[in-house]
Amino acid sequence: MIKVSMADSGRTGPGAPVPGRAWLMLALATAGFAVNFWAWALLSPLGPRFKDGLDLSSFEQSLLVAVPVVVGSLGRIPAGALTDRFGGRVMFPIVSAATIVPVLHLGLAGHSSLGALLVGGFFLGIGGTAFAVGVPLVNAWFPPERRGLAIGVFGAGMGGTAISALTTVKLVDAGSMSTPFLLTAAVLAAYAAAAALLLRDAPGRTAPTESAASRLSAALRLPITWQASALYAVAFGGYVAFSVYLPTYLKTGYGLAQADAANRMAGFVVLAVAMRPFGGWLSDRIGPVRVLAGSLATVVAGAATQAFTPALAPVGTLAFLAMAAALGAGSGAAFALVALRTPADQVGSVTGVVGAAGGLGGFLPPLVMGSLFGLFDSYAMGLVLLATVSAGALAFTLTAVHAPSPDGAGKSRASGQREPRTAA
Repeated sequence: MIKVSMADSGRTGPGAPVPGRAWLMLALATAGFAVNFWAWALLSPLGPRFKDGLDLSSFEQSLLVAVPVVVGSLGRIPAGALTDRFGGRVMFPIVSAATIVPVLHLGLAGHSSLGALLVGGFFLGIGGTAFAVGVPLVNAWFPPERRGLAIGVFGAGMGGTAISALTTVKLVDAGSMSTPFLLTAAVLAAYAAAAALLLRDAPGRTAPTESAASRLSAALRLPITWQASALYAVAFGGYVAFSVYLPTYLKTGYGLAQADAANRMAGFVVLAVAMRPFGGWLSDRIGPVRVLAGSLATVVAGAATQAFTPALAPVGTLAFLAMAAALGAGSGAAFALVALRTPADQVGSVTGVVGAAGGLGGFLPPLVMGSLFGLFDSYAMGLVLLATVSAGALAFTLTAVHAPSPDGAGKSRASGQREPRTAA
């Protein structure tokens, strides 16, 4: 008896065409991811304004920005398990509609005190769970040899954070504090309605019968869960950390004006977002492990170079752009690896855990960078630490990331290529 994963059923081989409906579902899921991430990131650009207006301490400002990140990251674990059970068709409209509530709270009344902001920020974390909903939905629509590209394209929805960074303060200045929140709520409502009408799960999807706790326990026993979590914490965590902390770094380390620093951060984000689909596409061709290895090696070189605080033009700029491209491509490759190595009915649960690791991976580095700068009056040690962690992840990738294929048959190659199915 031949064992075939659920996501592979109905495929005619590596050359099988992808139906147009799969691309439509990918487009809808990517749009939903971007919109929810836009909402998830609304508080960060307004942190300095809340600090001044509410007389917040630096710790209170950091807490305000961190709460949605932490809740959204940890919330991916149950969101992924629920998506395995109910499907993305049900979960995407629910997550999008639920995110409207804290967005309206923050825009209409919740920006008047720290307590109200923290409550709104806590529930704003719901928007950050959309990632764990979209990956299993997209994964099931595409054959294994196209999943790297598909998940990479979906992952580009993380550019929703750039939308927030570039528009939130401008909308407040042009209107009022409520303006960006009301606009985002309207977009979320429109997307929730469109998703409810148009979004569909892949044909043949069968809901698992086990409880969420047992499915999560099974996911935690898979080697790919821990391997991908470690790698995604470095790749996506590095992207999140720089997207949050780069303006502070450039302003403090190079004396740039706030507007100039923010524009350069936006460039970093855009390049990383653009490279994520490329990382997935390249993983389909040469294997995700090779892409991860190349990406991590580039981060090691870029961080080591930047530790010497070279002139921003051209060396410093090139170092940061190289790291942006590598972190984006590495993030795409990490989930190409998940798509290849995870049993079809566990993709949501594994995605939840890996996505949580990535989000939390971006929470710690800014705190470390700030603490080390306070001790040494230099960012050099923080960048040396980044280079060291990336080198460790590179060594781990080259020596340990060779888990069995999802059906347990055969050993996977270091390149991450798909293994043939074997008789059970």
